[in-house]
Amino acid sequence: MPDARKDSDNTLPPPARLLVRGVNWLGDAVMSTPALLRLREALPQTHVALLTPAKLGGLWSGHPALNEIIEIVPGQRLWQIARQLRAGRFDTALIFPNSLRSALETWFAGIPRRVGTARPWRNLLLTHARPRRPGAVEMRKRSTGEIRRLLAGGATVEPLPPLGPQAHHLHQYLHLSAALGADPAPLAPLITVQPSELAAFRAQLPPGDAPLVGLIPGAEYGPAKRWPAERFAATAQMLRQQTRCRFLLLGGAGDRERAGVVAEKIGPEACLDLTGRTTLRELCAALRACAVVISNDTGPMHLAAAVGTPVVALFGGTSPELTAPGLPNDARHAILSARVPCAPCFLRACPADLRCLLRLQPSDVAQAALERLPRTG
Repeated sequence: MPDARKDSDNTLPPPARLLVRGVNWLGDAVMSTPALLRLREALPQTHVALLTPAKLGGLWSGHPALNEIIEIVPGQRLWQIARQLRAGRFDTALIFPNSLRSALETWFAGIPRRVGTARPWRNLLLTHARPRRPGAVEMRKRSTGEIRRLLAGGATVEPLPPLGPQAHHLHQYLHLSAALGADPAPLAPLITVQPSELAAFRAQLPPGDAPLVGLIPGAEYGPAKRWPAERFAATAQMLRQQTRCRFLLLGGAGDRERAGVVAEKIGPEACLDLTGRTTLRELCAALRACAVVISNDTGPMHLAAAVGTPVVALFGGTSPELTAPGLPNDARHAILSARVPCAPCFLRACPADLRCLLRLQPSDVAQAALERLPRTG
């Protein structure tokens, strides 16, 4: 098997049938949408299909960049995926994930041109290996011992490398797409919600015209990303004292216990708990119906921004410079982050006292949300 050709600045000829291997997580999928839109601009005549895990299939319904959606169902074997792809007669594959398996899928399918990020352990499966983009930052997890030494003042903080204009993760997908002639300039992430979907969701709400505030108190990644549920509730109570807003609790089935704590403190007259009770398309519509969303750093946070709703995003052990909602520095969104010595750590669970999130006060979160709520007379 020949080595992958090291990609140069020269772009590849336009494909007739392009397969994009999509990413596996909701937030990453949303951050890949600017690259898909740029591909559609550059390749208006190309048939573009997206290979995606079935759990994300609904995300792409009606997306303007795509002609076809191919779902990977749970338990599907590699050879079965490859056989499915061979039937599509794709001439080019653009592989967004960095995994070995995603490259194997397109290699076993016999797709002639396979473009992906260069990595020594999978370059043999690519025909065009793209180097990492300039300014890319590795999200290195700090060790428990390092964090404890930092908090005790016994270690020097190892900062992130200098963050350039391409530090945000959405630039990685734009960089890959540029190999096919796409413009690497960033666009705002976009997920479409049809008017009929929005109307159907609103028809299920209790009567009233008070603005909706979305609350997302969970985070699948782990507790190090979760602002305390009691603080979400305190924020909601502050907002209720100053506005006549109502609240939607949103998230996955694993977030129900935390959401229940918030819902109980707000009260049923002002809160509708939909946590774990929506499909992905219904979640898109629910987020679009909100006037503002208050969220931990999680997939639905990115989704809220992509459907066009202002977000108050709460960052602790992760870096908003790398994964903020929407476009970097978009003033529609408020990014709240306490700069503490051990952050960003990128850990799933905090080995210390979660000070990165506990320093975020409900009063500050409520004020950021108030600034984004529509003024009512």
